[in-house]
Amino acid sequence: MNLLALETATESCSAALLVDGRLYVRSEIAPRRHAELLLPMCDQLLAEAGVARRDLDAIAVGAGPGAFTGVRLAISAAQGIALALGIPVIPVSSLAALAMQAPINGSPILAVIDARMGEIYAGRFRRADDGRVEAIGPESVGPAESLVLQRDVAWNVVGTGWATYSDVLRSRLAMEPCWAEGDHYPQAADVARLAMPIARAGRGVAPEAALPVYLRDKVALTLVEQEAQRARSRADR
Repeated sequence: MNLLALETATESCSAALLVDGRLYVRSEIAPRRHAELLLPMCDQLLAEAGVARRDLDAIAVGAGPGAFTGVRLAISAAQGIALALGIPVIPVSSLAALAMQAPINGSPILAVIDARMGEIYAGRFRRADDGRVEAIGPESVGPAESLVLQRDVAWNVVGTGWATYSDVLRSRLAMEPCWAEGDHYPQAADVARLAMPIARAGRGVAPEAALPVYLRDKVALTLVEQEAQRARSRADR
């Protein structure tokens, strides 16, 4: 099975291609250049693997949460490629992809992305028997100081939320993390690893059903309010 994966929810822009178990990867930390880089990365991967677009069986995509424009870019690209080829899309949590970078040491994983505006995106995960991660609670967005965590375990913590709010997050933990790194971002390689069993089981979705996960409702509300304000301004002229 040939699966192309995209991930642009954070400062990192990445694409990955799984071809019969072999993984090809492109990744770059490039804020504000994702739209410029993403499709060329995909073309480079296909050329390196000797695979044509028509040979793809599914598209996996990091569906967020993350930066509003980044999440929309990956979803739109995945939808466009899948629609043109008539293949399914497999949306994957960007927080789950981030959690895949934590070590396998028996501890639960807290994946945290700096959401700006004094908030973090947070997801709690554990390792399944196959080494992939699975959620152990709903994903959330909010102030780091409001995060509620199981306090009788030592967590693995990964993501830019730790880099920005480590002091606050430590106050939410009963003990020092088992492992913690703040310079990690969701990667398309892990999106591909999480998506492959779903693709093999034929559980992808139609391109139009692959929807972004924002969590922060007020982002969309602000856009609506802005458009309403523009409409009022036009009406007043």
